[in-house]
Amino acid sequence: MNKKNLKIWSLACFIICLLLWAPNLIFQISSPFWTFTFLVGPIGIALGIFGKSYVFTILNAIMSFSFFIFIFIGYSLFGP
Repeated sequence: MNKKNLKIWSLACFIICLLLWAPNLIFQISSPFWTFTFLVGPIGIALGIFGKSYVFTILNAIMSFSFFIFIFIGYSLFGP
């Protein structure tokens, strides 16, 4: 695969991660689909590294750790 295709697939992984969080954050529906961010995010990171796209690598890394980021923000704002 060439670098352009790898970047496109890395972007697709980022968008998929965003869509996996959408039911929980936007629609307030408890959906277990967000757990797939632990699978899709690292795939996007690998594709971003091989495609030499540091922006998509960082975005997918943020999505890989998004659960922990949300937990930290929630505990910081609302307490235990």
